[in-house]
Amino acid sequence: MQAPQEAKARKAAHQRKHLRQMNAPFVEAPNPSSFVAEKKTGEWWDADPIKVIQEAQRTGGGPNISDAFTINGQPGDLYNCSKQETTAVPVKPGEKALLRFINAALNQELFVSVAKHKMTVVGVDASYTKPFTTSVLMIAPGQTTDVVVAMDQAPARYYIAARAYDTAQGVAFDNTTTTAVIEYDCGCGTDFGPSIPPAFPVLPAFNDTDTATAFAAGIKSPREVKVPTPVDENLFFTIGLGLFNCKPGQQCAAPNNTRFTASMNNISFVFPQATSLLHAHYYGIPGVFTTDFPAYPPVQFDYTAQNVSRDLWQPVPATKLYKLRFGSVVQIVLQDTSIVTAENHPIHIHGYDFYILAEGFGNFDPKKDTDKFNLVDPPQRNTVAVPVNGWSIIRFVANNPGVWLMHCHLDVHIGWGLAMAFLVEDGYGKLETLEAPPVDLPMC
Repeated sequence: MQAPQEAKARKAAHQRKHLRQMNAPFVEAPNPSSFVAEKKTGEWWDADPIKVIQEAQRTGGGPNISDAFTINGQPGDLYNCSKQETTAVPVKPGEKALLRFINAALNQELFVSVAKHKMTVVGVDASYTKPFTTSVLMIAPGQTTDVVVAMDQAPARYYIAARAYDTAQGVAFDNTTTTAVIEYDCGCGTDFGPSIPPAFPVLPAFNDTDTATAFAAGIKSPREVKVPTPVDENLFFTIGLGLFNCKPGQQCAAPNNTRFTASMNNISFVFPQATSLLHAHYYGIPGVFTTDFPAYPPVQFDYTAQNVSRDLWQPVPATKLYKLRFGSVVQIVLQDTSIVTAENHPIHIHGYDFYILAEGFGNFDPKKDTDKFNLVDPPQRNTVAVPVNGWSIIRFVANNPGVWLMHCHLDVHIGWGLAMAFLVEDGYGKLETLEAPPVDLPMC
C-alpha cells in the first residue's frame, strides 16, 4: 500500500488534470438555463438477459435481439406495454436545456433526434467539443453526447426518439423505436395531455452511414490542441468477425455448423479464468498471458474486399498483450474488415482518452490518407466508432501504468474475442508506478 501522503499526491495530480479539462472554454456554446437532464438509452429483453447471453455462448450463434429500446428505462409510446409510463421531460418556453445522452444498449448503435428542435453538441465522452448544430445524433454503446436544446417551438408535446443504426449485412437487429416526450408548460393553463399526439422527428434510415459519418465529422476539440508527437509506437490493428470450426460434441449455430468469433490482428482474445491480467502482471504470475500481440496484421490482404479468402476467416485464440513503454506516444490504425460481414465497430480503451486524427472508408493508405490527419483540433474521446468498411486513426500517450483492455463496445463482440490489452510499464517515481492492490481486494 502507498503511504497516505503519496496516495494524496496522486489524487491531487489527478484532480488538477481534470480541473484543467473542465476549465476548457465552451467557445461559443449557448448557455443552458434551468436544468440538465440525463437521457440513458438502453435495451430491454422479455427474458433474463444473462440467459440470453449464456444461450448464445452455448450454441456459438448470435444472441437473440432485444425486444425494445428504452429511454431512462421506459420503451415509450410505440410499445403497447409501456405507453402509460413514457418518460416525460417538462420544459418552459424560451429556456435552454443541457441534455446528456448515454447509449447504455448492449449491442446496438443508435440514432437520436428531437422533433422540430435543433441540438447543439457541446461535449462527448466527458470532453468539451466545438459547438455545432445537428438534427440527429449517432451514439455507439458506451458513448455519451451532451447537447444544448433551445425550447423555442410552439408550446406543445414533442418526441425524443431513438432507433438503430445498423451496418452488418444480413444480420437481424431490433428495428423498433423508443420515445420520450418533451412537454411544454406555457403557464397558460392549457393541458396538452395525451389526447394530442406529440410531433415525431425525422429519423435516418437504419443503414444511413452518410448521416453517421457527417455527425462524426462535426465533432472537434473546442480549441487548438497539442497533439502528442513524435509517434513512438505506430500500430495497425484489423478488427472484425470470424468463425471457429465446430468441435466434436459442441453445438454450433453459426453458418455451416460453425461458431461465431471475432478478433484483432487475427487474435481472438481469450479472457483468463483463474486470475486477472493485472494481478498476473503485478505479481509476475507466469502462464496467464504473453506480450507478443502483433503490431501489424500477420497477413496483409484486401481488408474490405467483398470476398475475403476463407483461409482468413478462422483466427487464433490466445491471451496476448502488447507492451508499451511509459510515456510513449501511441498511434493506432483501426481497420475494419469484411470477414463474415463488415460493420461499424465502437472501439473503447480502458484507462485512456485519445485523439481521433482521421477516419475514412476502404483500406487505409499511408501514402495518401496521412494528409487527412486533423492535427489542429481533433476530437478527444474514449470510444471511436470505426466506420463500416473503413478505418480510424487514434493517438494517445501511454502515461497510465498497468494492464488496459481495448475492445469493441458491442457486448456480443467482446464475448467473441474482439479485444486485446496493453501492458503499460511503470515510469519513474511513485506517481508513474502501478500501485499495489488493496489488501481486501477480492480474488477472481
